[in-house]
Parts: sequence; C-alpha cells; structure tokens
Amino acid sequence: MQYSLVFFLSVSLAFAGDFMTQMEYAKMLYENPRGIGCVHCHGPKGEGKVLARFKEKGKEKEIVAPSLHGLSKERFAKGILASKSVMPTYFLTNDEIESLYYFVTNIQNNDKGK
Repeated sequence: MQYSLVFFLSVSLAFAGDFMTQMEYAKMLYENPRGIGCVHCHGPKGEGKVLARFKEKGKEKEIVAPSLHGLSKERFAKGILASKSVMPTYFLTNDEIESLYYFVTNIQNNDKGK
C-alpha cells in the first residue's frame, strides 16, 4: 500500500508541470495577482488606460495607468516593487514578476491571452 502511494505521488508530480502552460500561469497572475489584477488598470493587453478624469483649479486632469509595452525587465520590476500613489503594493516574488513580464511581452502575439 505504501509503495503504491509513493508511486502514485511521484507519477503525479512528474506530470504536474504540464498542468498549466507558462502563458496560462502568467495570464492568471496578470488578471489577479493579489486581490486586484493588473488588467483592471493596465488593460487586457498591458496597453494602459485612463483610470479617472477630474478637474482641479479649472483644468481637466487624468490619472493614467501607463502602457507596460516596451519596458525593460528591470524597469518593469522596479515599477512593481517601488509602487507609489495609485499603484498598489503586491509583494510578488521574483518568479511572479518574471511571469508577469513574460505575459506583457508576449500577449500581443498570443491568442490565448485575450
């Protein structure tokens, strides 16, 4: 009995890596990393969007979540780790940041990310 349990667990773990593709995992993180997803502010493909418009001293102003395209990996990670003002702090691991960067750099060429 113990041997069959060990065999079953080892076989299960051997195939666990195929449970999700890298892009599926990255998309999942992008849509909901820690309660609120990047998608809500940066758009479904990281294109960025206007979050709010308001008037201040008679002038119209906007709060904008920037596009994530064209950023270096270092700048992307710095933006996540040094969150300020509207950007929430997520406390992501380096692997999660790598996955999110993979997503935003590959989303335009991948139909699964829609």
